[in-house]
Amino acid sequence: MPKWMCSECGYQLDAEAPPQQCPSCHKDCGFADVTCYTPECGGEKNVNPQVVDILRKQNEPKFK
Repeated sequence: MPKWMCSECGYQLDAEAPPQQCPSCHKDCGFADVTCYTPECGGEKNVNPQVVDILRKQNEPKFK
């Protein structure tokens, strides 16, 4: 099942498709697919730490 991360607050969830509204910050946010698709991070059951790190750096002022 894909893993999604909120572009506003960094909340992560497992779902077939991202929600329209974030369950954490309750905003209409964009969600990024942060699923690991390579063996280096353990496969699809895990989050890809490189993708998460890039998203956090791009959105540093937003994330707490």
